[in-house]
Amino acid sequence: MSEVDRIRDQFRRSFDGEAWHGPSVMALLNGITAEQAAAHPIPGAHSIWELTQHIRAWEGACLRRLNGDPAQLPDQENWPPVNEFSEAAWEQTKQELRDTHEQLLQAIGTLDDSRLDEPIINHPEIPFSSVYVTLHGGVQHDLYHAGQIAILKKALGL
Repeated sequence: MSEVDRIRDQFRRSFDGEAWHGPSVMALLNGITAEQAAAHPIPGAHSIWELTQHIRAWEGACLRRLNGDPAQLPDQENWPPVNEFSEAAWEQTKQELRDTHEQLLQAIGTLDDSRLDEPIINHPEIPFSSVYVTLHGGVQHDLYHAGQIAILKKALGL
């Protein structure tokens, strides 16, 4: 298995399952209603819905950076506001997350191991991490927020 394949597998595991640490992002989101996703059971903490959108934003940023876009996320993109709280809107949010994740996995699958040590973006003013560090950071980001979602579910009594 190539190193790129290993990284892709780690992204898949953190997102879809078989991660050694516990439930994946999607396993944690399974069965959550729109009302539960929008709730703020811990004062000052983000909601499950907000965290889901944030995970999508940064998987999208990884994808954009792989495609040459420096992807500096302003607040509105980093933490998009939840404007509609219906079940349909929640399902759409989860589908957008799944779609972005799949696009990222496809893009990772096209990489060659030789690119891993290169900066993800060559920018004269912004020092970017290597492709390797960026992609591992994306996996770590998913898992960090998955842990927050797990705590929010406990706070909701789920």
